[in-house]
Amino acid sequence: MSNEFTFVVEKQCPVCGKETRVVKVKSRLMISRTDDDYCNHYRDFNPYYYTIWVCEHCGFAADEKHFLAALPDRHKEMLAKFLHDKRVRFVFTPERGLPEAIASYQLAIYCAEAISTPPSRSAGLSLRLSWVFRTVGLKEQELEWARKTVQLYERSLMTERYPVESLSDNTVMYLLATLFNRLGDREHCTQYLGRMINDKDLKMTDNKLYNDARKLWQDIRAEEAEENKAPEQPAKK
Repeated sequence: MSNEFTFVVEKQCPVCGKETRVVKVKSRLMISRTDDDYCNHYRDFNPYYYTIWVCEHCGFAADEKHFLAALPDRHKEMLAKFLHDKRVRFVFTPERGLPEAIASYQLAIYCAEAISTPPSRSAGLSLRLSWVFRTVGLKEQELEWARKTVQLYERSLMTERYPVESLSDNTVMYLLATLFNRLGDREHCTQYLGRMINDKDLKMTDNKLYNDARKLWQDIRAEEAEENKAPEQPAKK
């Protein structure tokens, strides 16, 4: 079964071992714009709804990379007990709406926490869930998950050794800056940006990230200057 944007395949669940249907997104999608935190806005279709694969038998949920990765036996046992105790049920559907997308991310976060994965994993899931809410204009829910993402990424910087998968510590600091900016906390935002633009090595090793940080810094300073302008006095008659 497939449509213009997705197709259904069967994969083996790493927890229960059964074959389960999952939805894959076709690669050629049109991006209309990209936000400063790398959230893409697509034309006619939202692939973020399908980021998480969920086993239709036991309820295990993860993004494609971690769903396909081998799990240690200890983690399989922990997840099987967690999913059984919570009586998780997730009905497979080839087309997801917002409720199914939200439920899939929350379930993936619960599964990650059940085996005490590093906070960067949950942070990435929380960030993408905030993007889901952003793409449908639910600002309050977006910011709620942005706050959770901030907490997780800050904990990650203190407890994990970077790089982690495709993330560098500078990328995480930049994401934190963008999220603090969206949350209206310019002080913490500019603290992270300041560390980045004063890092001479970053300019050499990742010039694009350096320039992204510098641009955000300049945009914030321009906004502050505009806000601090004295109101114009009415002309004397």
